[in-house]
Amino acid sequence: MSQVKLLAVFGTRPEAIKMAPLVKSLGDKRFPFTIKVAVTAQHREMLDQVLQLFQISPDYDLNIMQAEQDLAQVTVRALEGVSAVIREERPDMVLVHGDTTTTMAAALAAFYSRTPVAHVEAGLRTYCKYAPFPEEINRHLVGVLGDLHFCPTQRTRENLLAEGVPAERINVTGNTVIDALLSVVQPDYHFTEPELDGVNFSRRVILITAHRRENWGAPMEDIFTALREVVCRYPDVEIIFPVHKNPRLRQQVRAILHGVPRVHLIEPLEYAPFVNVMARCHLVLTDSGGLQEEAPALGKPVLVLREVTERPEAVAAGTVKLVGSRQENIVAGVSELLEDDNLYQQMARAVNPYGDGKAVSRICHALAYYWEFSPQPPEEFDS
Repeated sequence: MSQVKLLAVFGTRPEAIKMAPLVKSLGDKRFPFTIKVAVTAQHREMLDQVLQLFQISPDYDLNIMQAEQDLAQVTVRALEGVSAVIREERPDMVLVHGDTTTTMAAALAAFYSRTPVAHVEAGLRTYCKYAPFPEEINRHLVGVLGDLHFCPTQRTRENLLAEGVPAERINVTGNTVIDALLSVVQPDYHFTEPELDGVNFSRRVILITAHRRENWGAPMEDIFTALREVVCRYPDVEIIFPVHKNPRLRQQVRAILHGVPRVHLIEPLEYAPFVNVMARCHLVLTDSGGLQEEAPALGKPVLVLREVTERPEAVAAGTVKLVGSRQENIVAGVSELLEDDNLYQQMARAVNPYGDGKAVSRICHALAYYWEFSPQPPEEFDS
């Protein structure tokens, strides 16, 4: 085979961030691949920002996003749309990322067409069916449907081995998010976003993201109340909170935090300003997955607003601590890091287990080896 056609499918901002450096590298003439890109636009506006930043023009834009759609509707639209793209392009392999509904539907579409699937960021598990929801089941399904599995760490590799995935189909590569992050963070980055004008970065800035479905309702109330208590207790602390677009979540945030001094409730930031805010903040609170990988690469301690995490490597390494969603536990966790500099430095200086910025190169070489363009498999990331 002289040329292999790959179809990369993604639909959300996190997927786009993590797939962008891989798509760019696979288009390099050093590799015997033709790369096509299909986006579902499961996240429309936020996805477009990332595509523009990394200068990626999709070959197919399915634009499935509709107001108030449920997971079943997202799945059906993504499955039908990706299936049509596969019929037209007839790729040799479909590349998917992570654990979104787009990822699961694209892998299923590839399976229906008997097309091999390569799964980037494979093997993450909590083994709790509804935590996170629906991501945990999505990634289990892709783990079954996948033919090549690019794992960020040794532990994720072990998860797949325990589930019966053949060892020769697994590569430990590190996480492509570190590749993306290091290409965008700049020490002299200049913020042009007006919503950041009032932030005093000489203070201890806490960056927070919170949007997980399992935290909606009472847990979110506890999280937001804890933030209010922290900022009132520590006058040198400022909080930056890019608030998710979900109307229900926004209403709850405003009810508790609107007008609180030194709490900046802002619109979601584009990727470049967001990661540069992260590079300048003091610590991160989040219920998302990607920040557990990104922030430690910048030396920022992370408190995770969840009871379980599919990224236990960070907990073991000491870069991340689970504090859950209870108000008293969040306040205690933040207070420890604000008052105990030794503890803060231990977390800030711990080695990030998720990558060294070379994951994309390893994946490209693994694909070349799989398609018999290279006689040697890539060296694996030692996590």
